Amino acid sequence: MNLKTRQPVWRFFTGQPVERHTFLEICSVLELNWREIVLDPPAEFPETGRSVRFPPSALDALVQEVRSQRRDKIQDQCGILQLLDISHPVSLDDIYIDVNILEAIASQQQLELANLQTLEPEDFDRVGLGDVDQVQVLGVTAVENYSKVRVLGKPGSGKTTFLQYLAVQCNQGEWEAERVAIFITLRHFVEDSRVNGEFSLLNYLRQEFFTDGIADSSTIETLLQAGRVVLLLDGIDEVLHEESLIVLKEIRRFSDKYHKNRFVATCRTADRKLSLRGFTDVEVAPFTQAQIVAFAQKWFVAFTKTTAPAGVVQSDQFIEKLDLPENWQFRRLVVTPLFLHMACWVFQGEGRFPTKRTDFYKEGLDLLLGKWDEARGVERDQAYQGFRLPQKLKLLSQIAAATFEQGQYFFEQRTLEQYIEDYIRHLPNASTDAEELHLESGAVLRAIESQHGLIIERARGIFSFSYLAFQEYFTARNIVASYNLQSLEQALGGLVSHITDPHWREVFLLTAAMLRSADSLVQLMKQQIDALVAEDAYLQEFLVWASRKS
Repeated sequence: MNLKTRQPVWRFFTGQPVERHTFLEICSVLELNWREIVLDPPAEFPETGRSVRFPPSALDALVQEVRSQRRDKIQDQCGILQLLDISHPVSLDDIYIDVNILEAIASQQQLELANLQTLEPEDFDRVGLGDVDQVQVLGVTAVENYSKVRVLGKPGSGKTTFLQYLAVQCNQGEWEAERVAIFITLRHFVEDSRVNGEFSLLNYLRQEFFTDGIADSSTIETLLQAGRVVLLLDGIDEVLHEESLIVLKEIRRFSDKYHKNRFVATCRTADRKLSLRGFTDVEVAPFTQAQIVAFAQKWFVAFTKTTAPAGVVQSDQFIEKLDLPENWQFRRLVVTPLFLHMACWVFQGEGRFPTKRTDFYKEGLDLLLGKWDEARGVERDQAYQGFRLPQKLKLLSQIAAATFEQGQYFFEQRTLEQYIEDYIRHLPNASTDAEELHLESGAVLRAIESQHGLIIERARGIFSFSYLAFQEYFTARNIVASYNLQSLEQALGGLVSHITDPHWREVFLLTAAMLRSADSLVQLMKQQIDALVAEDAYLQEFLVWASRKS
């Protein structure tokens, strides 16, 4: 049995507890029915039966045979990507960049809010936590370190693409060559299970093999019992809440029974509470500068309308302009495949980055607030069903404005829930019960974090906007969205009171870009500056001298 010590065997024969898989393996070797020697066997633990033992050479041949029968299916399922705003599919090999993995989940850290509030905006990394450096490893290396691993990531971070890459590499014999890759989109598994009336991964896999021309229903069980399968489970977060517990229970049961295989699942970071017993959680890291350069080179070569050399030239121009000081906001934003793809697409059409960053931010927010899920056919739980898109934007704008006004880039969960509760209270037909409002505000926060990734948990109980650029954008939007001229003047007056604060520079620029006419804002800025100068005797003396000299 390849045990390192005799202790488990000794414990088995003396009636003492041993690990379940060790117990079952001993029973299998000794040709014992485990139910006959267990006191009060659990009813829910499935009958394993006696496994048929194949010599390694026969198993190797079976793996090669099954892989050859499923090769085209895996290539079609995982070998191409359909990117947003691109009318045709692209080969995975043409665009994929190796991802890095964080083995320490940032949101599980214990950090003090007071320590985070001392960060300056330039130290606030748009994805991480300031200058906190975390050890990163290659994605494939991280997966190989654990037999059961769950890859977490924010929306658009490349979780599904990474899983597709693993499937293709295994299919081609470049990774886990002794195993067969099976890729399952969990929402498709749920849809089929609803029709069949049972949530059984084994039966689902049998049907998968049958449609691939593998008629012998015992083939999949033979591979599973021998540990010759890599099971790739995509999108735990995409399963509706009412069915998520059933699916998680089935994954736990299945992975316990066939523990010799390799299991890799994906889930959004915000939904990590949908835990899987026995699985190790890791998280997709934001792109490094080297990864951004490599992605841009592949992107422009793949989508250039002329030649590959022309694509390389355009990618060099993209990186050169991205590194310009005036484009530092884009540089902080394009650390995920989703936003980097958007930036490349915009740059290809214009040959430059948009002069009005507000248009780029708006497009990104439209993606996160709905289009990203719609494009992939994902249905989400509607924790805030009454919230239309304008209401979501208004809520986020009010939260951004209130926190930014107080100089808060990080805020505690209870503070955030209070802002949401205050907003809900003023909606039509809102409940007046304090407990109901509190529960609803918590559900809305979880939905915003999970579905949109715009507000995220940075450490235990401490939240922030996922990108400082979005907090600044929503703050400016809250000013411009004032419902009448009088309230707009008041809001602009509040803005110009921060004219000497460098933290507000981006908000000034974004507000000016969003206003139909920025004349009134510039006039208010001039008046504020004049008032400041008038109160300073030294400046008055200097201005008189300058006027006389000129």
